[in-house]
Amino acid sequence: MPMQAKTVVISNRLGLHARAAARFVQRASQFTSRVELVREDTDQMADGKSILEVLMLAAPLGTHLMIKADGPDEGRAVEMLAELVGQKFGEEVSDGLF
Repeated sequence: MPMQAKTVVISNRLGLHARAAARFVQRASQFTSRVELVREDTDQMADGKSILEVLMLAAPLGTHLMIKADGPDEGRAVEMLAELVGQKFGEEVSDGLF
Protein backbone atom coordinates (compact mmCIF):
# COMPACT_ATOMS: atom_id res chain seq x y z
CA MET A 1 0.00 0.00 0.00
CA PRO A 2 1.47 3.39 -0.92
CA MET A 3 2.11 5.92 1.81
CA GLN A 4 -0.57 8.53 2.41
CA ALA A 5 0.17 12.13 1.46
CA LYS A 6 -1.68 15.42 1.39
CA THR A 7 -0.62 18.94 0.43
CA VAL A 8 -1.52 21.79 2.79
CA VAL A 9 -0.86 25.52 2.70
CA ILE A 10 0.43 27.36 5.77
CA SER A 11 -2.32 29.93 6.37
CA ASN A 12 -1.49 31.42 9.76
CA ARG A 13 0.15 34.83 9.78
CA LEU A 14 3.31 33.77 11.60
CA GLY A 15 3.89 30.67 9.46
CA LEU A 16 5.28 27.47 10.93
CA HIS A 17 6.98 29.16 13.89
CA ALA A 18 8.00 27.59 17.20
CA ARG A 19 4.59 27.22 18.86
CA ALA A 20 2.93 25.95 15.68
CA ALA A 21 5.80 23.54 15.03
CA ALA A 22 5.56 22.26 18.62
CA ARG A 23 1.85 21.59 18.16
CA PHE A 24 2.50 19.79 14.88
CA VAL A 25 5.26 17.61 16.38
CA GLN A 26 3.14 16.88 19.46
CA ARG A 27 0.26 15.69 17.29
CA ALA A 28 2.52 13.77 14.86
CA SER A 29 4.10 11.95 17.81
CA GLN A 30 0.71 10.49 18.76
CA PHE A 31 0.83 8.25 15.67
CA THR A 32 2.81 5.06 15.11
CA SER A 33 3.43 5.92 11.45
CA ARG A 34 6.52 7.73 10.24
CA VAL A 35 5.56 11.34 9.45
CA GLU A 36 7.43 13.52 6.96
CA LEU A 37 6.95 17.10 5.85
CA VAL A 38 8.16 18.22 2.43
CA ARG A 39 8.36 21.89 1.52
CA GLU A 40 7.18 21.87 -2.09
CA ASP A 41 9.07 24.96 -3.28
CA THR A 42 12.48 23.73 -2.09
CA ASP A 43 11.91 19.94 -1.75
CA GLN A 44 13.36 20.26 1.76
CA MET A 45 12.25 17.34 3.95
CA ALA A 46 11.73 17.09 7.69
CA ASP A 47 10.84 14.38 10.16
CA GLY A 48 7.38 15.46 11.36
CA LYS A 49 8.22 14.23 14.86
CA SER A 50 11.38 16.35 15.20
CA ILE A 51 10.84 19.92 16.41
CA LEU A 52 14.27 20.97 15.10
CA GLU A 53 13.70 19.55 11.62
CA VAL A 54 10.21 21.07 11.37
CA LEU A 55 11.57 24.49 12.41
CA MET A 56 14.40 24.15 9.87
CA LEU A 57 11.78 24.16 7.10
CA ALA A 58 11.25 27.85 7.96
CA ALA A 59 7.82 27.75 6.30
CA PRO A 60 6.23 31.23 6.16
CA LEU A 61 2.63 32.12 5.39
CA GLY A 62 1.60 30.68 2.01
CA THR A 63 4.13 27.81 1.96
CA HIS A 64 2.87 24.58 0.39
CA LEU A 65 3.84 21.55 2.47
CA MET A 66 3.20 17.92 1.71
CA ILE A 67 2.41 15.83 4.77
CA LYS A 68 3.40 12.20 4.23
CA ALA A 69 2.80 9.30 6.57
CA ASP A 70 3.85 5.68 6.28
CA GLY A 71 2.66 3.02 8.71
CA PRO A 72 -0.35 1.40 10.36
CA ASP A 73 -2.26 4.64 11.11
CA GLU A 74 -0.98 6.70 8.14
CA GLY A 75 -4.41 7.72 6.83
CA ARG A 76 -5.53 9.06 10.19
CA ALA A 77 -2.16 10.75 10.78
CA VAL A 78 -2.32 12.65 7.47
CA GLU A 79 -5.94 13.70 8.04
CA MET A 80 -5.39 14.88 11.62
CA LEU A 81 -2.20 16.79 10.77
CA ALA A 82 -3.76 18.41 7.70
CA GLU A 83 -6.70 19.45 9.90
CA LEU A 84 -4.30 21.01 12.43
CA VAL A 85 -2.64 23.07 9.68
CA GLY A 86 -6.07 23.98 8.26
CA GLN A 87 -7.10 25.27 11.68
CA LYS A 88 -3.99 27.48 11.70
CA PHE A 89 -2.61 25.38 14.58
CA GLY A 90 -5.48 26.65 16.76
CA GLU A 91 -3.81 30.04 17.01
CA GLU A 92 -5.62 32.82 15.25
CA VAL A 93 -8.91 32.35 17.06
CA SER A 94 -7.37 34.02 20.10
CA ASP A 95 -5.09 36.34 18.12
CA GLY A 96 -6.57 39.60 19.43
CA LEU A 97 -6.56 38.49 23.05
CA PHE A 98 -2.85 38.64 23.86
